[in-house]
Amino acid sequence: MSVDPDSGLLSPVRAGTPVEAVTGDNAVVGAMLAVEAALARAQARLGTVPAGAAEAITAKAAEVAREIDVPTLAKTARATANPVVALVKELTAAVGAEHADYVHRGSTSQDIVDTALMLVAKDALELLRNDLATTAAALADLARAHRDTVMPGRTLTAHAVPTTFGLKAAGWRQYVLDAAERVRRLELPVSLGGAAGTLAAYVEYGDGTDDYAERLVEAFAAETGLAATTLPWHANRTPVADLVAALAQAATALGKFAVDVQVLTRTEIGEVAEPTGGGSSAMPHKRNPVLSALIRSAALQAPVLAAGVTQSGLAEDERSAGVWQAEWQLLRECLRLTGGAAHTAVELARGLAVDAERMREDVDLTHGLIVSERLSAALAPLLGKARAKDVLGEASKRAVGENRPLRTVLAEIPEVTDVLDPAKLDDLLDPAQYTGAAGRLVDRALEG
Repeated sequence: MSVDPDSGLLSPVRAGTPVEAVTGDNAVVGAMLAVEAALARAQARLGTVPAGAAEAITAKAAEVAREIDVPTLAKTARATANPVVALVKELTAAVGAEHADYVHRGSTSQDIVDTALMLVAKDALELLRNDLATTAAALADLARAHRDTVMPGRTLTAHAVPTTFGLKAAGWRQYVLDAAERVRRLELPVSLGGAAGTLAAYVEYGDGTDDYAERLVEAFAAETGLAATTLPWHANRTPVADLVAALAQAATALGKFAVDVQVLTRTEIGEVAEPTGGGSSAMPHKRNPVLSALIRSAALQAPVLAAGVTQSGLAEDERSAGVWQAEWQLLRECLRLTGGAAHTAVELARGLAVDAERMREDVDLTHGLIVSERLSAALAPLLGKARAKDVLGEASKRAVGENRPLRTVLAEIPEVTDVLDPAKLDDLLDPAQYTGAAGRLVDRALEG
């Protein structure tokens, strides 16, 4: 039986998503061949490679990308610790004797792989940016629709004070927007350094001008659609470190949304529901929050993988032995996991069902204790801060111990009834009147 090791069987968050298509082995091979073609065209721009050769290399690169046996290429790569050597051999044979000397001219494997991975990242980030924007827009709709929907604010897993679902959704949206902005600011550069970062062979094949190397980098950047750099980055891994850091932040932002959804979908809470429910292999009644589970799985993995990429910045000399290779799969998985999470988050945000009535019921679970902070603030100037705290502390204990509403207990305390009439007490105990600036915060967030 033939098994595809890249099917995503153990990574369902990205299986079948658009990001998988642009980061697969075929996409990476295609990117490396596209880089080879772009290099030839850049050199042709400067007159150091015949235009006909650049055209032939470009055409054959696309042909090889369609026809090459990727599994065989991968096995061949073991001999050289990277796939470029074998790939260049395939491309050179396809181009033919007339133009063979212009394939990979002056280049080195790291230039091709690093630039190719930046091209792969460019395609993946386009998908990511679109999905983050769509998720943020859907969360904005939720925030707007539920601006004043009261729900329990929870801290350290317990009810704290009332909040609104609109503010919670606005918070999710802001987290996603912050991540999207960081992704937007990323600059993906070409890699052009030659064997040891001096561009010596490129210059040797150049036109003899002092600024040939600089012009070649600019031309290469123009051909690839990537950014030019002042210095080669073979041993300075800032571009990949920045990339995975932004991916980790995006995955974490989406993960926050997912974790909160999981809490709110618990049977005993039931304040929201996912648009589709995942079944259980054993329990027919289960409706599992599968979308948030997928997103959370990615959010747990991406930062760990990003740490591995960052650690690979410890590259010795002018090019590392093994450290550079360690980045490849980690970087790709970061792209896949974050891209898969963002794709999934769109479905979750657009389809999330909100049960406002259940939220209000849950607010009332503590029979008024959720607004004890407000009562304390109101009683402090009337009884003194210390005494107000003592009175409310004792009343709260009685309410819990006797399983009675806080309102009933307070009505039996003369110190309270002497300073607060029944109407005022009812007003202070209304959770909807104690959401602070939640509504204005939502408005400000959506205006920004």
